[in-house]
Amino acid sequence: MSGIRVLVRLARVSSLRPVVVMPCRFKYTQHQGVKGIRNRKSFFEAQMQAGQRADDHDEEETLLSGDLTDVRFLDDRAYDEVAGGAMRITRDIATSQQVLILQPYVKWAAKRQPTLTDVRPDDQLAEASALVHSLPNWQVAKALKVPLESLEKKTLFGSGKLAELKALVTDLRQERHLTCLFVSKGTLSFAQKRFLEAEFRLPVMDRYSVVIQILRLHATSAEARLQVAMAELPYIWAQAKDASVTQTRRQGYALTDLQKEILRTRERKLRAELDRVRRQRQLLRQKRKQQNYPIVAVVGCTNAGKTSLIKALTVEDALQPRNQLFATLDVTAHAGCLPCNLEVIYMDTVGFMSDLPTGLFECFVATLEDAMLADVIIHVQDLSHPCHVAQRNHVEATLRSLAFNMSGGDSTASQLPPIINVYNKCDLIPMKGQKTSKTDHHISARTQMGLDTLLVDVEQQILVATGRKKLKMRVPNGGQEMAWLYKNAAVVETMADEKNPEWLMMQVVITQRTLDQFKRQFC
Repeated sequence: MSGIRVLVRLARVSSLRPVVVMPCRFKYTQHQGVKGIRNRKSFFEAQMQAGQRADDHDEEETLLSGDLTDVRFLDDRAYDEVAGGAMRITRDIATSQQVLILQPYVKWAAKRQPTLTDVRPDDQLAEASALVHSLPNWQVAKALKVPLESLEKKTLFGSGKLAELKALVTDLRQERHLTCLFVSKGTLSFAQKRFLEAEFRLPVMDRYSVVIQILRLHATSAEARLQVAMAELPYIWAQAKDASVTQTRRQGYALTDLQKEILRTRERKLRAELDRVRRQRQLLRQKRKQQNYPIVAVVGCTNAGKTSLIKALTVEDALQPRNQLFATLDVTAHAGCLPCNLEVIYMDTVGFMSDLPTGLFECFVATLEDAMLADVIIHVQDLSHPCHVAQRNHVEATLRSLAFNMSGGDSTASQLPPIINVYNKCDLIPMKGQKTSKTDHHISARTQMGLDTLLVDVEQQILVATGRKKLKMRVPNGGQEMAWLYKNAAVVETMADEKNPEWLMMQVVITQRTLDQFKRQFC
């Protein structure tokens, strides 16, 4: 009887077992054999292929409706485990963090990176602190500079400096309950990160990891979430490639075959969704081109005041600028009007930041194409920032790199649109001693100082870039010609004809194509 009861109990347990269970951890050892890995891998592929067929079925409806498909596949626990192991990030940012910031810098200027030669270590340290303060419940326990001879050393720090830092970490553990170490370097190699984590016994993050955490926080739309998810993958692959087999087994960081397949499948789906985003934006650009709207792209480093400038130029109350890094992740269009009454569209773009790989921003190319294909680019710079010269050089170099990649490597076709340099926040610093240029504009988006001359310059650049002309035309007062011009051209000014009040003198901004249509219809 006891044997029968055991069998019944086992039957009941098996009947309650769920049909599909996706494990949240995928760890296999060599002695378990390859068969189990293949079985679970084929099961995972079957599930993803079924989801892919469903996505392909809805693709046509998505393009017609203009909405993105469901991106619930981004919330994958198995992927979060891989990403957390490589980048030390988590989706739960509500936990309080006490961060020690270490700003390494090369003591000899000749050995520094070309992009960082004009940046002082104090300014880099202030920027690193601003990154940490951009995350809620994250606080800086202490921030200090660390002089080094090279940034490529496996241990990064020397033995004497390492012992000094370990003593500091011990003190901060007791005083501030230190929870994280932020080494303000673009990317740390696998060997550097694992060595520092073993020495300090704390999670170690670099600038790439912290920026990804900020982007995850501010990515609210489906389009932004896709681009941020795509930006994570190159870092994870680079960390896995940098780790050798012996280090992987000893230090416990490994990508199994199943985890590699998770990353590949995720990358394929992300590329498909981003291609869909690109096609949607191409349709929007074609629609704007048919309506003949000039495009003005506003670019610049993060927190330079791009959104504030667009709000001041368009007087759009719905725009709410925020004093945060990477507050804008979606490229948005905002209608404005030039002094000649010509309607233009201002494109707000994602901000740039120095000491980050260009590949991080290349993942946003689906939206940055709107800036690269604009008629005019306004480059907004924070004049109050101590490193605004280095920021300007970094943005211009990034734009040239993106234009070169978009042209397929053709240097002749990678010509950038005309760029207007705008120095924002000039109300925060004294203007005495500042070098000014006739082609540059010193403005304040907050106080709206200098916007009139900026609009005049934008108007002149738009007229040249789009082939529009300012003309005076004599038409009958109240006639069809007058109504046609109001509909198809930008009317600057109207006045009665001194010789004959039945006629009007209209000053208009018009393209050559529209002017030819007017002549064919009324002349």
